[in-house]
Amino acid sequence: MLAIFLKTLPFFALIGLGYWAGRTKFFSEEATAYLTKFVFYFALSAMLFRFSANLSLADVWNGRLVAAYLWGTAFVYGIATIVAYLRGLKVEVTAIEAQCAVIGNVGFLGVPMLTLLLGAEAIGPVMLALAIDLIVFSSLIVILITGSRDGRMSIAILRTVGLGLLKNPMIVAITLGLLWSGLQIPIPDPMNEFLSLLGAAATPGALFAIGASLASKSAERLSVAGWLTFCKLVLHPLFVAFACFALFHVDPYQATVVISAAALPVAGNVYILAQHYGVAPQRVSAAILVSTAVSIVTVSLWIGWLTGA
Repeated sequence: MLAIFLKTLPFFALIGLGYWAGRTKFFSEEATAYLTKFVFYFALSAMLFRFSANLSLADVWNGRLVAAYLWGTAFVYGIATIVAYLRGLKVEVTAIEAQCAVIGNVGFLGVPMLTLLLGAEAIGPVMLALAIDLIVFSSLIVILITGSRDGRMSIAILRTVGLGLLKNPMIVAITLGLLWSGLQIPIPDPMNEFLSLLGAAATPGALFAIGASLASKSAERLSVAGWLTFCKLVLHPLFVAFACFALFHVDPYQATVVISAAALPVAGNVYILAQHYGVAPQRVSAAILVSTAVSIVTVSLWIGWLTGA
């Protein structure tokens, strides 16, 4: 367990360095926004394209894995929704809390960390988990918030969801990479070197950007943040593990990868959505801050237990 903790520590140390840079104003909020944009649109996209272009769809797709991750995630989403409903929260606030309970930082933290900790073969399961988060649950929150405000479903809502997916560089990079692989087009050496060089910036850039963005987050509503952190870091991986091992009998290695992905802290893009729609951004901010701090220990515990370390 200590060995796993020491392996994850450099990743969280980079987050800590970014946090220090943000708190001391050495890195301004504007600088953090531009670094995040660079990682999101360029470095991480290059990494995902390069990974997926060297995989076939058969290497990535696993129906049992999709079913297990979707079942576990939906179950915890339902728990968070019921608890929010019993507390008398509005639909849009309920949707935001449920999103915090299940959407982890798979893109910025999971892709670089899990592929290094668990091996390059982890990229397939990680991309599946990321795709489910983006396509299913990131679409669901837009539908719930917009639908609750309009009082009905409309073509405009579905158009907004569709355009959002088409404009997401991670979805685009994975799709183009798999298409490139499916057409069996070899990647020219200069292009491969370019993608490798650009993609190498994703890991340090993403982790530093996570930390710097946390510096502007507040820790208000700690009781709610604690509950959402418990959902994300304990319940989410627990129910994904139950689905993988007890319901769908997923390959142990692939199960280890998606359970580890489920154990990651609340994603920063939930805050972006909350801020965009004006729904409880401080609550999401606190959940991201608390879950990231606690995950320094819990992620190591989950990976250590899963790998028998």
